[in-house]
Amino acid sequence: MTELLEHDPKSGGRGTVSVPAPPSHPREAAVRDARRSLRDQIARMERELSELFASASPRLGIEWRVGAAGGPRVLGLAELERIRDALADRLAEARAEIARRSETEEENRALVERMIADPGAHSWTRVRGEDVGERSCKHWHVRPRWGLLGMIAGWWRVKLSSGCPLACGACPVRVPPQSPIGRTDR
Repeated sequence: MTELLEHDPKSGGRGTVSVPAPPSHPREAAVRDARRSLRDQIARMERELSELFASASPRLGIEWRVGAAGGPRVLGLAELERIRDALADRLAEARAEIARRSETEEENRALVERMIADPGAHSWTRVRGEDVGERSCKHWHVRPRWGLLGMIAGWWRVKLSSGCPLACGACPVRVPPQSPIGRTDR
């Protein structure tokens, strides 16, 4: 049964009135159920896409937006199926891209560990913070210790940059300053 709100001017309030739903044909009920199911599937996929975005937030270059279906209107079954299929494709592509990038970032983290363990074997190698999944301007760079003399003698070291050289540098994210109280790095 459908409930309607009815305004009663005498009492100054609102009341509900139960009105029987119009009889529907089995075909209309089946179409309505199919549309509801498709809308639920689309909502679930959009939620999964947003959860992927939240879990992979520092990564850039992956399309997360869900576009409108062409303005306000009631979508038919064919349009809803097309939107669902397109979302399923985008969700699969986003998962594959995140998996590919995660694998690459893990390889770069392992490279940084190898660089730190044996700097001489990785001379002049540079790894950016973005390459290991961090959204920062820092980088690890294997350089000779004392310039030309260190290069000739084979004295290599890994130098970690301090990040962006300017306060408004190239890094898009600003880290709020931490108070010296409670810091353990001093």
